[in-house]
Amino acid sequence: MDAYLLLVTLLAIIIVILGVSWLRWHAFISLLVASLFLAIATGLSLDKIVSAYETGVGGVLGHLVGILALGTILGKMMAESGAGMQVADFFVRKFGVKKLPWAMLFSGFIIGIPVFFEVGILIVLPLVISIHKTTKQNILLIALPVIAGLSIVHGLVPPHPGALTAISIYKANLGTVLIYSLIIAIPAAIIAGPLFAKWIHKRVVPQGEAELIRFNTNYKKLPSTGLSFFIILLPVLLMVLAAIAPYLSISKSAEKIMAFIGSPIIALLIAVFAAFYFLGIRQGMDRNMLKKFSEESLLPVGSIILIIGAGGGFKQILIDSGVGSTIGQMSENLSLSPLVLAFLIAGLIRIATGSATVALTTAAGIVSPIIEHMSGVNLELLVIATGAGSLMFSHVNDAGFWMVKEYLGLTVNETFKTWTVLETILSFVAFGGALLLNLFV
Repeated sequence: MDAYLLLVTLLAIIIVILGVSWLRWHAFISLLVASLFLAIATGLSLDKIVSAYETGVGGVLGHLVGILALGTILGKMMAESGAGMQVADFFVRKFGVKKLPWAMLFSGFIIGIPVFFEVGILIVLPLVISIHKTTKQNILLIALPVIAGLSIVHGLVPPHPGALTAISIYKANLGTVLIYSLIIAIPAAIIAGPLFAKWIHKRVVPQGEAELIRFNTNYKKLPSTGLSFFIILLPVLLMVLAAIAPYLSISKSAEKIMAFIGSPIIALLIAVFAAFYFLGIRQGMDRNMLKKFSEESLLPVGSIILIIGAGGGFKQILIDSGVGSTIGQMSENLSLSPLVLAFLIAGLIRIATGSATVALTTAAGIVSPIIEHMSGVNLELLVIATGAGSLMFSHVNDAGFWMVKEYLGLTVNETFKTWTVLETILSFVAFGGALLLNLFV
């Protein structure tokens, strides 16, 4: 029976992979079909299948929908107001031309905290290209560090959807994940960013010209650098305050208030209203424009919400069908670390499907039932290990691969040598950081 459960689980994962890569289904459809197949094949009664799936979807999306929406609006306000450009330009001025890779790394890291990877690239790309044309340096030396900063934050650091999904599924502590992820993300980004860029730019010299996607660069009035930093870091600061509140000498009521304003949805809501006023109204935008930007930014969120919800449904089917406990017992017999298991599963799904979100959501769904009966598992580092696996070996089935290729004017071969290697370095260094931190905490 155990072998049969494992076989149908494997077939369900293959359905996800083939659905996305071969049949060209949307990841939501692939995950839904795989969930139904798994439920029926494991003998879950028909009257329980739909309710189990709906429970799983609701459990994951219950608190994520608002966070995704608010984070996207905040990113849009940064892009449209020029706040992202101000942050990037600040690092370039402070570090100078000789230390440009480090300037670009930190601008990517900071800008990446509240925005999606794709939005972050759009914010910093004009600066990357203008620096490239001014300094005549290899564009890889400027672009790869900023991409490394954006990518590692997108993969590991809350309030990004992948990290928040894993936190929700594993029931990990958000504040602790935030602190651990920053500790691990910085060295990973340094190795995959400036250090790798300095090595590879001598070996790969792109022949093509970078293509700039047209969007607002004619800002009537730019916000100050200090204000730009404040808006970008505001949600993170509020979440960090909530995380350290229990350790401060304050009253219980004050601790509850800090915990409330530091919860992701309230922290992002506060940041969005701050952005509406400081980056919008004070910069000359009217209410109609703010509404327009909000509506434009929300359109792409629907796809991500569907994928995350379907991953939650898949997880619940795994639990209700008994597959999770079966794999858990086998893992205990094999003495395989949950961190290693999560990293490997996420990595394999990422390579097969090309989606970090699908990889992270599916892997967390598979590993979550396994750890329910285990003791001593560091749930916060498990989130990071799963996120690290989901970054591995981006190639032709990943939208990010083509995005980087087209924006930087690279050939497919050059993209493999740069972007694919960069993502894999990020993945393994972050995983190594999680294992190392696990020895001490």
